[in-house]
Amino acid sequence: MNFCSHCGARLDQRIPPGDDRPRFVCDRCQTIHYQNPKIVVGTIPEWEDQLLLCRRAIEPRAGLWTLPAGYLENRETMMDGARRETREEAGAELATLAPFALFDLPFISQVYMMFRGPLASTDCHPGEESLEVRLFAQADIPWNDLAFAVVRETLECYFRDRNRGQFQLHTGTIVPPPGMSRQPHCH
Repeated sequence: MNFCSHCGARLDQRIPPGDDRPRFVCDRCQTIHYQNPKIVVGTIPEWEDQLLLCRRAIEPRAGLWTLPAGYLENRETMMDGARRETREEAGAELATLAPFALFDLPFISQVYMMFRGPLASTDCHPGEESLEVRLFAQADIPWNDLAFAVVRETLECYFRDRNRGQFQLHTGTIVPPPGMSRQPHCH
């Protein structure tokens, strides 16, 4: 940030009194501009023994596969946001949703909340942010072409649970390994 959104003056970065980390502070109006993590919500859309994935049409990671997910909007519940993102990216509706995974990504200041649930139908189509959408059986998941480490971790936890016959809520922290490959483990 360079300028105050309240008065337009230049900002200085420093630790305000009573705080423990640097913040952008306006010397003119004394506004402290806090920057907080973004919440990403998404789904694991299920159809029988298959999952719906989207191939990204936008950066970052255009052309690679992901689960439908995106930023939570103001005044939106996490579940409503997850449904909206699934509709926007995959043209898909979900019958019900259950919480599945909560992952911290502190290196990019994001928190992911993933839900799982059955598709209402297979009538799906790519939205503006997707090149294509497709159902995949476990053996056909494009593991080498997944867009994000958090998606890989979510899918690995999902298939472990499904193969075991019991789903649980997973939590963990995704860390930035060299080259942005994955290192997390679900709990």
